[in-house]
Amino acid sequence: MQQNKRILGLDVSKSSVSACLLESKPSDPRQFYYECPFKLFSANSAGIKALLALKPDIAIMEPTGVNYSRLWGTHLARGGVEVRLVGHKELRSYREHHLNLPDKDDDADALALACYYFDYFDTPRRFVQIRDFTTTRIRELVLRLAHLNRVQSPIINRLRQDLAWQFPEVAHVKSRRGIEGDVPLLWGWLCGERKSNKYDALRDRSIGLGITSTVRHHASRLCDLQKEEHSIEVELQQLLSDSKFTAYREVFKTFGFGVRLEGIILSQIYPIEAYFGADGKPEVRIRKGRKSGKPTKRYLSLRRFQKSLGLAPSLEASGDKSKIKIVGGSDLCRIAFWQWVFTRIEVKRCRLDNEIGAALGAQLDAEKAAGRPVRLVRSRISAKAAKLLFRELVKVIL
Repeated sequence: MQQNKRILGLDVSKSSVSACLLESKPSDPRQFYYECPFKLFSANSAGIKALLALKPDIAIMEPTGVNYSRLWGTHLARGGVEVRLVGHKELRSYREHHLNLPDKDDDADALALACYYFDYFDTPRRFVQIRDFTTTRIRELVLRLAHLNRVQSPIINRLRQDLAWQFPEVAHVKSRRGIEGDVPLLWGWLCGERKSNKYDALRDRSIGLGITSTVRHHASRLCDLQKEEHSIEVELQQLLSDSKFTAYREVFKTFGFGVRLEGIILSQIYPIEAYFGADGKPEVRIRKGRKSGKPTKRYLSLRRFQKSLGLAPSLEASGDKSKIKIVGGSDLCRIAFWQWVFTRIEVKRCRLDNEIGAALGAQLDAEKAAGRPVRLVRSRISAKAAKLLFRELVKVIL
């Protein structure tokens, strides 16, 4: 049992935190819930000061994204407090089945977080991996890029709909940003940021009803978003050039990953040693098969790696029915892998010209020819790609 530690369970809300300070795990957590002097701190200077005044040694929180927990976690870390994170699913199960606490509320979560530490403090895998500064910043940037991509889509759709009657000759032109970060020519021309004799001539001969100020404002917004996107990509490139990522990026090249996908994967799996066993090598255990009864190898490190990427299929069986579905892991990674499969494996003219492309392409073609649903095929190819990626990374890291 961990002794002489002041453990602070923190449940983070939008503008406050509920706190539970423990020095030992209560013998009856459910009864303690009704007696515990929970604290509530607002997200202001007085709240931060009062929180640090509790003088905790370790704070336990859920990873509630970069918007809420980041504020409290940063101030605690600056105050010399160790911060550990517990996954949402793990905490929910622990609170309901181990502590038998009442219906979910902020105080119950704070108590459960503090108790969780006393039960699992010596089992690092029970806690969410805390990334270093560079990896954390990479993750922030790829999340921001994903956000900007979502924001731009409805603006572009609105622009094309308006141009269909204002300037139909360019309504479906695909205009992209220049290599040096110049805003797309069409959108830049529409808002007056770029000149184009081509579009000037087209406008003069257009059958459209004329470009409105609304379209020009939308084009200006789109150019601003494109500039922000470019500045983020420049910083992302700089962070990825860190020497500690060199071996990883060499492997990524063989898979044909783009810069964004490299950032997404690295922010999720670095360092790969975190998935290894206590001996610093991929963990493989031999267990008796439930149905066959024969010794079967379980590739635990590989499974953790796939699950982290959101690409570990799980079997759900009930009675005569059974199905395989993917639960947990990063949705961003899963979507990015699906897009990569479509652009670099499924489209034959773009397929990787190496062993990886050949192996994945052959399996994809065979499964599609067998009439399997396309979504299922892409999911299987993504999972297979994650296995190959783990194998190749292990080769260069060990």
